[in-house]
Amino acid sequence: MKPNVVLKALARLAASAVALLVLLLVPAMSAERALLNVIGYDKASNYFAFEEFGMSDGTGGYYDHIFVIDLKKDAWVKGAPFSYADESEDAGMTFAQVRTKSMELAQPTLKKLGIVMPAQILAFNGDGERGNREDISWYAPNCCGVDSTEDTEFTVTLTEMPIAKDDAGDCADWVENGLVGFTLAYTDGTDKSELHSDGGPLPKSRGCTLGYGIYAVVQNFETGDGRIAIIETWPSGFEGPDRRFIAVPIDGHI
Repeated sequence: MKPNVVLKALARLAASAVALLVLLLVPAMSAERALLNVIGYDKASNYFAFEEFGMSDGTGGYYDHIFVIDLKKDAWVKGAPFSYADESEDAGMTFAQVRTKSMELAQPTLKKLGIVMPAQILAFNGDGERGNREDISWYAPNCCGVDSTEDTEFTVTLTEMPIAKDDAGDCADWVENGLVGFTLAYTDGTDKSELHSDGGPLPKSRGCTLGYGIYAVVQNFETGDGRIAIIETWPSGFEGPDRRFIAVPIDGHI
């Protein structure tokens, strides 16, 4: 996919947050380190859904967004994201109540698209790790031995780049070190492909992004395809950088 096409892909524009797939991690209380639950795929790996949720660093209320992506079009499906936030003065709603509200909005679409297959984690950078987040490698899981994999090593590599302009408003006026975009490349050790490249102003939905990192790679548990790189973004927020995430499809772009 050409960089200018990728830039326009709605799946890239999501200011979507993540945490450990399926499991819930304890959120940091400074700024917004939002979390994620990966909902999964349809059986044919045409669609992918995930839920982001966290606590607003402004009001203290919880928020929840459910994104559903058409992987062939690399775009949100109609109606997505399905969102709900506790904007009451006392911020009295629980996480469970807020998440239930957004799931009620998303459920008709999830059911219609048949999103019932779980995601398998291929590679993951945990919140407590201090490792390199500029690249991540993995091997395809294999049957049938203890921790068995195939021999081919796959790698995605992220490179940040300065962005001179932005579509988010006046970011350049108050972000001290400037905004950054990124490119993402994939290799199987033989061939190399570009999965994403920011070629112009950052979209408004990215916010005033200060940095990026590779967070995880997942695939359809049953079919082993539909691989997706989850990229964490760090837009400037009310109390410091907030964590958000975007999903970059791998299969179909290599």
